[in-house]
Amino acid sequence: MTGLLGLSWRLLRGGGRGGLLGAGLTAVAVAVSTALLLFAVSANLAFQGRAEREAWRNPVAADTGVVAVQAVRRDYVRDLGITVVDVAALRPGAAPPPGLDRFPAPGEVWFSPALAELVRELPAGELAGRFPEKVGGTVGDEALVHPGELVAVRGQEPDAPVMTVKAPQDPLTGTAPTRVAGFTGEPTNDAQAYQALALIATVLMAVPLLVFGGAAARLTVARRDQRLAALRLVGATPGQVVLMTVAEAVITAAAGAVAGVALYGLLTPLLGGIEIAGGSWFAADLWPGVPYTLAVLAAVPLLVGLSAVVGLRRVVVSPLGVAKRETPPAMRVVRVLALLAVLATVPALGAGTAAGVVAVVLGLAFLAINLTGPWVVGVIGRITARTARGPARLLAGRRLVDDPRAAWRTVSGVAMTGFVAGFIGLLSPGSGLLGDADATTLRLTVPAARVSQLTEEARERLSAAGVPARVKVTGEGGDRTLAVTVTEAARVDEAVIDRARTALDGMVPGRGATSEADEERFGVLLLQDVGTGTVVVLTVSFLVAIVSAGITAASSVLDRRQTYALLRLAGTPLEVLNRARRAETLVPLAVMGGGSIVVGMFCALPFSFSAMNVSGLTVLLACVVLGFAGVAGAGAASAPLLRSVTADPAPRPD
Repeated sequence: MTGLLGLSWRLLRGGGRGGLLGAGLTAVAVAVSTALLLFAVSANLAFQGRAEREAWRNPVAADTGVVAVQAVRRDYVRDLGITVVDVAALRPGAAPPPGLDRFPAPGEVWFSPALAELVRELPAGELAGRFPEKVGGTVGDEALVHPGELVAVRGQEPDAPVMTVKAPQDPLTGTAPTRVAGFTGEPTNDAQAYQALALIATVLMAVPLLVFGGAAARLTVARRDQRLAALRLVGATPGQVVLMTVAEAVITAAAGAVAGVALYGLLTPLLGGIEIAGGSWFAADLWPGVPYTLAVLAAVPLLVGLSAVVGLRRVVVSPLGVAKRETPPAMRVVRVLALLAVLATVPALGAGTAAGVVAVVLGLAFLAINLTGPWVVGVIGRITARTARGPARLLAGRRLVDDPRAAWRTVSGVAMTGFVAGFIGLLSPGSGLLGDADATTLRLTVPAARVSQLTEEARERLSAAGVPARVKVTGEGGDRTLAVTVTEAARVDEAVIDRARTALDGMVPGRGATSEADEERFGVLLLQDVGTGTVVVLTVSFLVAIVSAGITAASSVLDRRQTYALLRLAGTPLEVLNRARRAETLVPLAVMGGGSIVVGMFCALPFSFSAMNVSGLTVLLACVVLGFAGVAGAGAASAPLLRSVTADPAPRPD
């Protein structure tokens, strides 16, 4: 290795223990960013994969090239949903549905692995009685949304009643028989809702990660800037300085990115256990694949390199000022105008706004907060220095004024988390939003012409199954509804309800008995998943915030090791230095953390419910407590490093 690249490598390798520690901190920051960024990307791709595997059950009618008839119905057992797909071939040799080795013959049923196990475990009167057909095989993973999904595919004759019924069905319970040219289908509304939520969650996780990854390039920035400024003063050209900086940053970031991919691979089994939309994940769902992995591996070092180059302006333009440690000019208020411009667009959003537009606005809000943060920190520093009544606060204020960007990097993670908490906390719906739906009264829609016959048949079936129930006819006009209510409340449990479902199964082709709770099951599940997603997003955000605070706190000590050591030589107690470090972190954190929470809540207003629920308020309070505790703990963890760098009575220059 020769020339400038060789010099960059030697400077990186020969930087001493402090230089190697700084490079290690950068690598750790990049590794964490890469691993969590892979998770954010994989989550989005995983929901897309689920939507594609589920699409075949949402048939699209065909006018030409028809090869089969397909009908889909929702059934339930033990508070779990079952997808029942009836298919009939119209042409010999028709391609089978996804996940099946062959087209199901009439009188055959194919179970998913989880449903097959449940059929064996439960009494026949509770589940197996609904599928009297011969078992033909097992539905493969490529046709399932998640490993535990319950799916049954039944073969039928084309003229079977279930394949010829003309009555429309409720979209919540299934689709009427549809003539199809193949089992491709289209994504369901449910799948699209989850994809939209996943996109927004990806932005809430990915943007802070990108900001953190970019900030990693500026760790131990003072040490590097001093060295590069010296090279500029002895004749190095701006281009040579830029090339050496990019080489050093990219070498460190590339090593961290590779470590991040390995870290994500180790975490994948744990992440796969997170249950969303009723089940966990296939291992392949959470691996983004070679193209996306390579893209992340290339993008993260590139981001770090670009961030390092952006920070070189003073070194290139004013190397003497950097060498003399002159305080840079104050930042301009135009940074605040960028945030105000983004917030001005928020009232135009609403519940009907496309997820992509919401994601873009949230991303811009994140970036605007990151742009505004250093300016606000500088203002806080000037106020702190002017109102200081002791040496610790005076040192803290002067430090904030001297380098507000470095101080912002320490608290930016928690500030970003505060934005996420404010946004999610206001949107988190209460657990009782949908109320307590009735799960003990089953309803079955029947044709008006057969209502008397089917009412009597329902009573006979329920009696034969040992289910004491009252059958009542409701509705007027066309179709009527049989409302089946178990009469002995003390005996009402899941097993009794499942026996009633099984007894009523098949009475009306293509229709099953469902309760009010069944019809609201998707809404309840969605609310639960929003809560789960909130925990996941906030966990990622907190992890980024605490790691960011810890790494930048240690980096700050290394940057100012000479200053700290000289202050100790001048007689400044170590405790005063520690108090100053805490003040320069906690004071801007209180302002920026609270401000970012308010901004997040403002951005959530167009989509929020009428009032904040207790769980949303709890999320906000937990964020405040954990954020302050995490940053304070991260700062305390670097106290031994401060003691170490101030122990040398004659600190040498870099």
